[in-house]
Amino acid sequence: MSKQSGRGRVAGLPEWDRCAVMGVVNVTPDSFSDGGRFFDTTAAVKHGLELVAEGADLVDVGGESTRPGATRVDEAEELRRVIPVVRGLASEGVTVSVDTMRASVAERALAAGARLVNDVSGGLADPAMIPVVAASGAPFVVMHWRGFLEGGNVKGAYDDVVTEVVDELHARVEAVLAGGIAPDRVVVDPGLGFSKDAEHDLTLLAHLDRLLVLGHPLLVAASRKRFLGRVLAGPEGAPPPARERDAATAAVSALAAHAGAWAVRVHEVRATADAVRVARAVEEARTAERAPHPTAPGAEGAR
Repeated sequence: MSKQSGRGRVAGLPEWDRCAVMGVVNVTPDSFSDGGRFFDTTAAVKHGLELVAEGADLVDVGGESTRPGATRVDEAEELRRVIPVVRGLASEGVTVSVDTMRASVAERALAAGARLVNDVSGGLADPAMIPVVAASGAPFVVMHWRGFLEGGNVKGAYDDVVTEVVDELHARVEAVLAGGIAPDRVVVDPGLGFSKDAEHDLTLLAHLDRLLVLGHPLLVAASRKRFLGRVLAGPEGAPPPARERDAATAAVSALAAHAGAWAVRVHEVRATADAVRVARAVEEARTAERAPHPTAPGAEGAR
């Protein structure tokens, strides 16, 4: 499978000729990276539009923090946070993804103009999620997930993290397909930071080609995560705050784009938008270099 075919196209969404950039809008008071900064509708919509102006191709709106130890909000509160922001951004022509584990929130968000459902549980947290998404025809992100992270990084033991994540994602994708979601509307996500330590995350990034073998477009969500803090801190230092990890995030975005990812999910867009465009330009240069020269033996038109 080539990198370009691995990148793929997601039915129901625009098609980009490079790795897409998904900007993050957290409508929460307790997100690990920017909690509280965009907690009201006006600020959240304004921020989403700023992300698009900086190069985001789509915007992921979430009203529930999934950081380790976070307490779940109730359904009514999640709806109150998310739906007006989805509606406001969609009305401005933004391609909106909704980040939720609740079928009711997904359904209302799709009705308000969202075009993609990004469920970190891959449909496991709410049995109604797959039927709702299947009925809507919306694309669906299936993330690798081993349960809620209340109390810490649960079930993080792996003998072979790449093989186990690929196998578990494959099983989840099969369940999603059996539930009626079309194959060309499924995106996979290795779930960096979810039930994984820094070594697991880095190993998965080193083997994204193994995830592409699943045959679905790949979303990589590394932005500002703990493993980047560990890398930047070194063996003895303290990890820098989440908002000081954006350069490292852009580096991962370039690597993911080069490996064939369909999209990267990031909090700070501008640097990553530049990174994926550079990765694409290098890919095009490599392709041109390998193409037969018009006067080379065997080239079309050669005499």
